[in-house]
Amino acid sequence: MSIDCEVLTGVDGARIAIATLNAPKTLNALTLPMIEVLDEQLQAWASDPGIVCVLLRGAGPKAFCAGGDVRGLAQACLEHRGSVPPLAASFFAAEYRLDHRLHTYPKPLLCWAHGHVLGGGMGLLQGSGVRIVTPSSRLAMPEISIGLYPDVGASWFLSRLPGKLGLFLALTGSPINARDALDLGLADRFLGEQQQEALVEELLQLNWQEQTRLQLNSLLKAEQHRAFAELPQAQWLPRRALIDELLDVADPVAAWRALCDLSQHADPLLAEAGVRLHEGCPLTGRLIWEQLDRARHLSLAQVLQMEYAMSLNCCRHPEFSEGVRARLLDKDNQPRWHWPDIAQVPEAVVEAHFSKVWEGRHPLADLA
Repeated sequence: MSIDCEVLTGVDGARIAIATLNAPKTLNALTLPMIEVLDEQLQAWASDPGIVCVLLRGAGPKAFCAGGDVRGLAQACLEHRGSVPPLAASFFAAEYRLDHRLHTYPKPLLCWAHGHVLGGGMGLLQGSGVRIVTPSSRLAMPEISIGLYPDVGASWFLSRLPGKLGLFLALTGSPINARDALDLGLADRFLGEQQQEALVEELLQLNWQEQTRLQLNSLLKAEQHRAFAELPQAQWLPRRALIDELLDVADPVAAWRALCDLSQHADPLLAEAGVRLHEGCPLTGRLIWEQLDRARHLSLAQVLQMEYAMSLNCCRHPEFSEGVRARLLDKDNQPRWHWPDIAQVPEAVVEAHFSKVWEGRHPLADLA
């Protein structure tokens, strides 16, 4: 199952619960059993009056969580061509339910997000009450490269970033560092790589009987002050004006072409973004434009319900399994997209990705 759970007892008898994603060989990629175990454990801790705080973290030095197990999902898609694999229906429903639980958790929930924080890992981080990043943190929604789209609530949190930065990060899959995450409201605290053990010890020393929020805030503020010298330089806010200007366009085709033109830019960061998009999936580009536009006035629950339909429909189309093949399985980095030109993607295909592919009530209807 690759989820380790433990409970530590503090000086006043209060208990701190710790859940560790423990699959470092796969960079803690989320499988369905991992999601189910974590969700069940979080429910149990939420209803246990003795548990005062939860810490979510990942094992190994390289990643908090590199996303969902897309290899397994892509294989299931190949075995159920043109239809929704049962694994996909179960996986996405469980993952989005877990993400919603994190966003609405009734107790302090800290997430230590070091190293790679990609896709599904971003879903876990963004749902947590205190989002902690470190000098090694690299956050991204890189689905443009594999023919999926930024899910796990990204329609909600990316559409709320300043200016056109959410659209830019979704289309290019560009990574953001710890300073970017703080600047853009995608993280709350910055701590050094070696401060986790001390943080746990200090949590165990807190008086959880009174002024809990004040004490926790003071603790985190003090720990962050110690790490301030390690904070990296901002990457994306200084480039916001240029990005806003490039994406001040009326349709996804114009946006795609404007960003692809960056591939020859003198700024290495912008050039890398342009290359990444140029090699990405045109259908994903169309879906991103549409999902962020639709999400602007949706609640979190409505966003997750929309994304559930999108994810199942992506599994019915060939782009996702082809992207995973090219990037992660064969690793030839030569995906053969069904629609190699974004202008060729039919509007009807885009619209179909938002339609229901299940019978009766929405599987996530109760989130609302």
